[in-house]
Amino acid sequence: MNLGASHPMLRVKSMPIIHHFLHSFSGNPRASAFWISFSFRSSGFRSLTPHLRPILKLRTHGFLGIKSHAGIKHRGFCVDSNSEPSNSGSGVSIKNNKKIEETDLYIFNTMSKKKELFKAREPGKVGMYVCGVTAYDYSHIGHARVYVTFDILYRYLQRLGYEVKYVRNFTDIDDKIISRANDLGENPLSLSNRFCKEFQVDMAELNCLPPSVEPRVTDHINQIIEMIQQILRNGYAYVVENGDVYFSVDKYPKYGCLSGRKLDDNRAGERIAVDSRKQNPADFALWKSAKPSEPFWDSPWGPGRPGWHIECSAMSAAHLGYCFDIHGGGVDLIFPHHENEIAQSCASCNDSNVPYWIHNGFVTVDAEKMSKSLGNFFTIREVLESYHPLALRLFLSGTHYRSQLNYSKSQLENASERLFYIYQTLKDCEECLSGHVRQSIGQPIPEDIQKRINNIHNAFSSSMSNDLHIAMALDALSEPLKIMNDLMFTRQGRKQKLRMEFLDSLEVKTRDLLSDLGLMSPSYSEVLLQLKSKALRRAGITEDEVLQAIEKRADARAAKNYSESDRIRRKLAVLGIALMDEPSGTTWRPAIPLEEEEHVTS
Repeated sequence: MNLGASHPMLRVKSMPIIHHFLHSFSGNPRASAFWISFSFRSSGFRSLTPHLRPILKLRTHGFLGIKSHAGIKHRGFCVDSNSEPSNSGSGVSIKNNKKIEETDLYIFNTMSKKKELFKAREPGKVGMYVCGVTAYDYSHIGHARVYVTFDILYRYLQRLGYEVKYVRNFTDIDDKIISRANDLGENPLSLSNRFCKEFQVDMAELNCLPPSVEPRVTDHINQIIEMIQQILRNGYAYVVENGDVYFSVDKYPKYGCLSGRKLDDNRAGERIAVDSRKQNPADFALWKSAKPSEPFWDSPWGPGRPGWHIECSAMSAAHLGYCFDIHGGGVDLIFPHHENEIAQSCASCNDSNVPYWIHNGFVTVDAEKMSKSLGNFFTIREVLESYHPLALRLFLSGTHYRSQLNYSKSQLENASERLFYIYQTLKDCEECLSGHVRQSIGQPIPEDIQKRINNIHNAFSSSMSNDLHIAMALDALSEPLKIMNDLMFTRQGRKQKLRMEFLDSLEVKTRDLLSDLGLMSPSYSEVLLQLKSKALRRAGITEDEVLQAIEKRADARAAKNYSESDRIRRKLAVLGIALMDEPSGTTWRPAIPLEEEEHVTS
């Protein structure tokens, strides 16, 4: 077996060890490299020479090493201390042969500060409102995290059988929009319309499903005015000079029920200017009187435009009613925006009720929230210049949605490598099945295979139903991918009874679960080519230059110039290009760039 090692140390000192781990393999370098990484990482890998470590690490293309409560996962599969040995012959352990379980969804409710069993108001139907962007610039990856998170919730609710009406608004008139338009010499409504469209392009790139409705503030001015009039009639607001209308927080005793803030602790809020005309500094604007050269609409209080908070109360009521199931957004919206929404909606309609409030954590940069106001943001467009959209989506999903997520290129590299492994496995499976005619077509899948498929499904579903534990659901996906590689590339796996039927079932199930996470593409090959193209861009190298390097390395190996051969391999490895020596020749794939210090020998 050709492991692609050119250094004499590998050939002399490590071959007996490698042979011990590879005796069951049929010659596929990808599968063998996978097992080398697992075996050496978990035992004597750290004791290998500095020359050998990077060579072996280059050969892996599996999942990230992540510790979880279910066990310790090494490059793509979970070693569970409670697993029982498998009788199937594939060398894989899956515990508890259960039928597919219908799992209840538990979700963390910001209102109650605890996980709760989700119960829809109307059986089989869910209404969900998520606060959208203020459209004055390209969206950053902090925005992307919000909408990827709620896209996954949207998909999973549908998976559970709900008919979901998903409403996500656009704020298309706002102080920030007006300010940016003035800077650019552009009409504010024209600018916001342009960036609404750009946002939709970004969401499509990230494979986010379109919401059921995408309302805009400027299309709901009448509904906003009507709601403000009702709040005034109910005694919760007041009009000041010049036609401004303010909500009186003192009149609403439950103010602070979501955020937990006491009224005395409340400040005016990020978008609420301190005004001596207010009865309480925390009172917030429902209607702002028109200023010169600003867009305005006629109202009973004179020309003006809506305040920031009232728009979402009015649009959610217009499309979902005063009572619906889920209201969501980023954690920064808990106060003041969502707190104020609750006050407005209840002040307008006493029966207003949204039982579940769901919020995702920040994306941070050096422990600071990523935001446009701080100037420490990366737009979705900027990131997608160098990374595949599904790799960014995977990165955003890889940390529990309520936790902070620190942006780093190394984590994007990890996500890219992980995505490549997923799609390479699926492509290999597709090719393996392409010439197979299933003789038992139309017949039920054998019971033992169906049990194992069910176990995979149940592990995924239990993770997703536990407060959308997407990271654990991704861990569950490592199991079928590992089994597929076993069935395709190990001697023992190739002896598996009904091997092709098992592979076919695994591919279907894996595609199905990836679709639930929004990580499925119609073409495996296209995604792999795009991942390679992005890797070349990050490396600042062309594929022709990589192929020339491969040819020079082959010449060096033929001349037994192993130091030169290793130098070429390591030079590419630092750039994130891994060489794979296979029986048919040397190929390359994207990899996590190796750090220079890993190549320093003592």
